[in-house]
Amino acid sequence: MPEQRSSSQSGQQLQQNVLSDERVDLRVVSSDVVFEGAIWDVRRETFDYNGQQITREFVDHTGAVSVLAVDDNERVLLIKQYRHPVRAREWEIPAGLLDVADEDPLEAAKRELAEEVDLAAASWSVLSDYVTTPGGNNEAIRVYLARDLSDTDTFEREHEEADIEKRWVPLDEALDAVVARRIQNPSLVVAVYAAAISRSRGWSTLGAADAPWPQREVLRSFRQSS
Repeated sequence: MPEQRSSSQSGQQLQQNVLSDERVDLRVVSSDVVFEGAIWDVRRETFDYNGQQITREFVDHTGAVSVLAVDDNERVLLIKQYRHPVRAREWEIPAGLLDVADEDPLEAAKRELAEEVDLAAASWSVLSDYVTTPGGNNEAIRVYLARDLSDTDTFEREHEEADIEKRWVPLDEALDAVVARRIQNPSLVVAVYAAAISRSRGWSTLGAADAPWPQREVLRSFRQSS
């Protein structure tokens, strides 16, 4: 007779089989800022891993939010902005650093949408969370979907933002540009893929605007203890 499993055992096994990143809490032997920059720092850490002490340097990033604004005709708002490290004016979506102490990510996203493209949104959802370069920095980004849009006051912009170009693009056109590798900004790529998939599933994958953000909390705890 086959072994009977309790519903709780079956539930635990199913939970273990769910494809998900695993958080790891290691003993950090030392943690020092070796370069202090204008926007972010470079940190050197030594940590215990599998019986060894390993040293790594990485960019210690503030984290960021980005916003895919979608209008009633399923067009998405893209902006073209100069980015010096890649020597290009690339298509992006509105985004900004979480560099204000204890600022709520959703409030930061609302601020960036207003400051970069002069828009407000009545409906907000979490579209995606991702880490940009886990082998070299700890930047975590939350991508919001913003709908029910309205105009706000026009903001004065400077530096690279002074000549931002705005364009409303059908979601499918943006998706075609991503697939063809003509646009490569990571937040835009993640947002467009996630939005196309979510739309195909009746937008059922969207998270609440205040959904937990575990990776962000891990990094905030780290900085507070450093």
